Amino acid sequence: MRIRAQVAMVMNLDKCIGCHTCSVTCKQTWTNREGTEYVWFNNVETKPGIGYPKHYEDQDRWHGGWKLDAKGRLTLRSGGRLKRLTRIFANPDLPTLDDYYEPATFDKDILVNAPAGLKDTPVKRPHSALTGEPMALAWGANWEDSLGGAHEHAGTDPNIARMPAEAAARVKFEFEKTFMFHLPRICEHCLNPACVSACPSGAMYKREEDGIVLVDQDRCRGWRMCVSACPYKKVYVNHATGKAEKCTFCFPRIEAGQPTICSETCVGRLRYIGIVLYDEDAVLAAASVPDEKDLLDAQRAVFLDPHDPQVQQAARDSGLPEEWLDAAGRSPVWRLISEYRIALPLHPEYRTLPMVWYVPPLSPVLDAVGAAGRDDTDADDVFHTIRELRIPVEYLAELFTAGDAEAVAGVLMKLAAMRSYMRARTLDGTVARELLDGIGMSAAQVESMYRLLAIAKYDERYVIPAAHHKDAAALEAQATQAGCSLDCEGGPGMNERATVESFHLVGGEQVHPGRPGLFNKRPDGRRGLTINPVGGTP
Repeated sequence: MRIRAQVAMVMNLDKCIGCHTCSVTCKQTWTNREGTEYVWFNNVETKPGIGYPKHYEDQDRWHGGWKLDAKGRLTLRSGGRLKRLTRIFANPDLPTLDDYYEPATFDKDILVNAPAGLKDTPVKRPHSALTGEPMALAWGANWEDSLGGAHEHAGTDPNIARMPAEAAARVKFEFEKTFMFHLPRICEHCLNPACVSACPSGAMYKREEDGIVLVDQDRCRGWRMCVSACPYKKVYVNHATGKAEKCTFCFPRIEAGQPTICSETCVGRLRYIGIVLYDEDAVLAAASVPDEKDLLDAQRAVFLDPHDPQVQQAARDSGLPEEWLDAAGRSPVWRLISEYRIALPLHPEYRTLPMVWYVPPLSPVLDAVGAAGRDDTDADDVFHTIRELRIPVEYLAELFTAGDAEAVAGVLMKLAAMRSYMRARTLDGTVARELLDGIGMSAAQVESMYRLLAIAKYDERYVIPAAHHKDAAALEAQATQAGCSLDCEGGPGMNERATVESFHLVGGEQVHPGRPGLFNKRPDGRRGLTINPVGGTP
């Protein structure tokens, strides 16, 4: 058994309001520059919908992720080395600009400089950010927001196509009947990343200390095999530099013990970040189970109980710092995934073992119970109503459990029972023992789960140990030699090679040396550029 630590995230979809604040702050921090106009490390999709890029979930078309060959061995859908070599200069499995969107800008000067007395009101017309030519807006990363494009596009949602015919017929794209929920997406930082295996130049790599998947800009040759291999299509190509770029899980912030920028600015407080311990030797077997519906339990089995004395000792023997072991024991991610078992992975059938999990959305189930004339404290009434919710369980199953509707229903039943139990306890102090027995949880567990999901404080939602002091020197040396993984010409660092791109905490505030921005705070209290020379102090 080889114990590793992985920084992971869980998102509670019941709390996402689709405000896109996470997308905007991520864009401003990482991809607000030439060559990345179409790049969204974080985007929020409305489901049902075809997503961004278009139909990215259709692996029959894109050949992303892994599959089992005739002998039961794990192999890339994009093919072996020889097949990828034949396609290295002409890869047919790449999304086009139409699948993303052609970035646009607007000539706002025409509104300011238009002469007075014009017969027609001047308007700002969209122009391509790539060619400068006038264009018509026809698609974008946010095109389907709040079912804006549902009637035209959502019927081709790959998840609906995979649903049983009867369940698919329940999805009616009529204003008064359709359902909707928001799905924020970032790179999954998988335990078995297909992008890393497909990279011909070895530029994609998974950090040993925390499992974050990054791109070495110096080694990247722009072969784009990583784009094809990623089933979530969260690897992009900077068309100005020709290099691959992707979500970095804000690793400079993580090293400083702070959450990602998307989590920090999330209005709904739906994101949880923590450490998960896992057995590296068990990853291959978990990703290779024959039945796709067994992948959820197989991945859960890879995670180790941080409270187990044997696991703790093995972790110490492997060199895991004590503060990291303590953080793993307090991890909200481990509790949601393995203790309460209410978090689910996005498309486990891709066999990448993703490390960004989701608490599925639960419609207003108690209102639905009452509307049906049932008792919201009766376990049978509550559980039977789960199957009658506006969001079909089968649709959620296609997203999170490889089609296993019973697994999703079990999670929704726990969430519904928690709501009913807390309502009864709050209103008249009664303990709905029948509900607790129905989900196999104690009152203490339900109340702890409620606190974490509903009213958890900042330090409960984000349990992130700072980079261990022994690792810090190595990380700093690595930064001195190679810089940030995106610290290159046209990258977000854009700093002189005489400075080191790193994050520092100054008086409890984060300072990002080398570039001005909204989130940089200088020691004198002003916002803006702060440079930290090599060997100097911030």
